Amino acid sequence: MTRLATAKLPAGRGTASRPRPPRASPGQVRGERNCSVARTLDIVSDAWAFLIIREAFFGTHSFEAFRAALGIPRATLTDRLRKLTRLAIFRQVATHVPQRKEYRLTKMGFDLYPSFMALMQFGDRWLAGGKPPPLTLVHMACGCESHPIIACSACAAALNAREVEYRDGPGAGRTPSKPGRNTRRASDESRFVLGRPSSVSRALQIIGDKWSFMVVREAFFGNRRYDKIQAELGIAPNILTDRLSRLVSQGVFLRRLYQQAPERYEYLLTDMGRDLYGSFATMLAWGDRWLAKNKPPLLLRHLGCGHDFHASVICDKCHKPIIAADMQYRLSYDPKAFGALGPRSLP
Repeated sequence: MTRLATAKLPAGRGTASRPRPPRASPGQVRGERNCSVARTLDIVSDAWAFLIIREAFFGTHSFEAFRAALGIPRATLTDRLRKLTRLAIFRQVATHVPQRKEYRLTKMGFDLYPSFMALMQFGDRWLAGGKPPPLTLVHMACGCESHPIIACSACAAALNAREVEYRDGPGAGRTPSKPGRNTRRASDESRFVLGRPSSVSRALQIIGDKWSFMVVREAFFGNRRYDKIQAELGIAPNILTDRLSRLVSQGVFLRRLYQQAPERYEYLLTDMGRDLYGSFATMLAWGDRWLAKNKPPLLLRHLGCGHDFHASVICDKCHKPIIAADMQYRLSYDPKAFGALGPRSLP
């Protein structure tokens, strides 16, 4: 396997020298870069699937409770629950009522919690519109109000995209693009905010369709020009133009002119855009753990401590890892207004 030279994730500042990927011959499809983030997004970028998982973290288990909280059509809920059970995010559990099942998160499903926390922190910081966040978290392990940090697993320092290097892992390479790739348009983003108020939902309104997050991912790899992004992703020009335009308008990218005739632009991550790195890193860690079959496509090194690492979500007070079972929450809204569950320990 050809190994990429180690390159710093530049977050819009330029890129270290590294070999170019081979050009595809005429008629040949290069496929897409193997990526644990992309594999994770195949699951959570489906708006209905995401909302069902979110409700499960609030303690929802039954078909009717999911339907009441989300207003989701029965056929759609049946389809998504079947899919999430097949993917081993949920398992079915018998109840005392004959022929009625409940849906419980598996270990794999619970392990998505740090990724939800990373998206929540991003939404609280950048998308709250000056209002209090919908949830206040209390970490029961230390008894403190918690604002989780996405940290290096080796040294527990907060992650910064500028302080990370990457190199090929054993699962690096390219595979043919999956048919039916998610190309959801902006008109469908409203689905993410159905039900209870949620900072995670707000974050996914921006980067919840797979193409948007893949464009941001390429920026973390140092690819900031239209032609380079298109070549790496194999994305249709009209879709790439749409996603770049939206990401600029939403404050994730800054568009900068680098050539006058003809006019050409590059797309630089803003402070807001760079802050998405925590979500990127936690999804990468989940995908490596559950979907990469012990062959992670990418290995990360933290320049701050010099060690390989994975993203760890920790309490900002006691620095212990955040897990769903240790968290309680207070709501800034009335859950009854949304047909949702009230405050209690997360399962």
